[in-house]
Amino acid sequence: MTTAQDFTLAELIIVAAAEAWRGDGELLATGIGPLPRIAASLAKLTFEPGLQMTDGEAFLVEEPVPVGPRGEYKPKYSGWMPYSRVFDSVWSGRRHAMVTPVQVDRHGQANISALGPDFKKPKVQMLGVRGFPGNSISHKNSMFLPNHSKRTFVEGNVDVVAAVGFKRDWPQGALPNGVEIGVIVTDLCVFDFNGPDHAAQVFSLHPGVTFEQVQDATGFPLARAEAMKTTEAPTEEQLAIIQRLDPHNVRGSVLKGNPPGIRAAA
Repeated sequence: MTTAQDFTLAELIIVAAAEAWRGDGELLATGIGPLPRIAASLAKLTFEPGLQMTDGEAFLVEEPVPVGPRGEYKPKYSGWMPYSRVFDSVWSGRRHAMVTPVQVDRHGQANISALGPDFKKPKVQMLGVRGFPGNSISHKNSMFLPNHSKRTFVEGNVDVVAAVGFKRDWPQGALPNGVEIGVIVTDLCVFDFNGPDHAAQVFSLHPGVTFEQVQDATGFPLARAEAMKTTEAPTEEQLAIIQRLDPHNVRGSVLKGNPPGIRAAA
């Protein structure tokens, strides 16, 4: 496979995010948002054919449904997948979602609910916790955050714990068991919480990004993974598949200005 010379940051992120599902086998893959959705689809079409995917409505599909207007495209249905069956997969742990919270802290706790120290009078009211609490204790979750900054990766705890992480000072008997967080993909790097005592560790820096830049944009300490590397560029084959999955270039609207995949030297 030939590595592409010209690619966007969104395409780099899609390829990096697809790796979240490597080794998952036959489970329900849910990418929430355009880039995670394309990433899950890319994983299924390249190295994880057993991943189960839906049409976003009520059916399982044999191949991922392209993003955006479908035009003449007809989904290839393979089974019925109403919410009741989705929840069967969720509660049994047979799902791996990639979600996009607005805040994440050093414990891996995530927030999509509200911003501000006073929950009764938030500065910004958002979605509420939605399905985050149950998902975070039922199955594996990865994350995509398009703007890596100290506003998204906060110094203290998230303002509202919508998804639990690895924090240990819960009330006695309330500590969640079996929390599993996959990878966190951002516009700067890829990291996880698999360091000592679930410390955050960077294992992939996007081209042109330094570890110091990532640390300066993060509100909590980061470790360097032992095998920290540069995020791999997309191959020509991967870019062709991404184009099929996103013929209307929805991916180009996710990151401001649709920047190139390789940053110019500062």
